[in-house]
Amino acid sequence: MQTNDVLNLWKKNLGAVPDEVWEHAGVTALILADNGLTEISERIGELQWLRTLDLGHNLLAGLPTAMGRLTGLSDFLYLHDNRLESLPPSMEELQRLRYLNISENRFAVFPESICSMSRLVELRATDNQIYLLPDSIGKLSRLRELHLRNNRLTGLPPAISQLSELRLIDLRGNPIDELPDSILELPKLEKLDLRWVNTLRPPEWIDALAERGCLVYR
Repeated sequence: MQTNDVLNLWKKNLGAVPDEVWEHAGVTALILADNGLTEISERIGELQWLRTLDLGHNLLAGLPTAMGRLTGLSDFLYLHDNRLESLPPSMEELQRLRYLNISENRFAVFPESICSMSRLVELRATDNQIYLLPDSIGKLSRLRELHLRNNRLTGLPPAISQLSELRLIDLRGNPIDELPDSILELPKLEKLDLRWVNTLRPPEWIDALAERGCLVYR
């Protein structure tokens, strides 16, 4: 098999991943979305050429430790619309990944392993139950888009100021009551979305942020 192969099994009513899928050692993109999957085999770690993996729209409550072996994942990892409450710590090894979507799951605690994915450019974690971001999120120095709509966040850590490439922060629908002044230190911020946030008294620096060209939606 050539290393540019894509294996597209989208919406095939699989119920479970056939064993022969793991024999496709050279596949670079594996699409298993919308198949009613409840588990993923540890054999997924054998797909060392994977750059894109789509496990979205399934019934997954957990992921195998072998996810951490997919160190070639660099393009997209879709985990949205599942039943995940945590990610295996081994996923901190996915340090080439640029796009991660964990939206529409059951996360209450932000997965610490994500903070080691140092090449992330876009992170989507909307529609969960996340109530706190760790200070270690400041390690995502290449992040440009941070989507956190419809969670339970009451604020952001001061370490958010370390995300010097950040262009967009989406906080819609969170019970935010305080935001750190350090947001003003983000040199490339273009959009701060605070719509459907009814608990926040606008901080004094909001106007200064808008005056420098950042779009602030309230």
